Amino acid sequence: MAEGMAKKFYGTRFYVQSVGVHNDLEINGFSISVCDEIGVALERHRTRSFEEMQEWGDDLSGFDLVIALSPASQRHALELTRLFHLEVEYWPVLDPTGLGESREARLDAFRQTRDQIAERLLARFGPPDEE
Repeated sequence: MAEGMAKKFYGTRFYVQSVGVHNDLEINGFSISVCDEIGVALERHRTRSFEEMQEWGDDLSGFDLVIALSPASQRHALELTRLFHLEVEYWPVLDPTGLGESREARLDAFRQTRDQIAERLLARFGPPDEE
């Protein structure tokens, strides 16, 4: 969600890559649904791990900032700072996976996470670019 929203809000103002500790390949369908509600298309996105990103040629030394959305990704990013000069920010957001028993309750949990990420993006990087 964070990568899709950052690209939608800021276009090419900066280079954004979403990376996780694990590679789950599939984007969660609830993430796709709640981002579609705000005009952010995630259908073609896929997740990748830090290791996979490096294997694909994205040199971590070329990045200035890592924004971690989970404690596990924060730990992994901090380990990388020993090898690369990276600024690491931790944005604690709700992990919606497994929350809610009904479809609507699950969507509401994912909406909360989406909205938390959007608030953080706007606070950190300012208003979205004009389309």
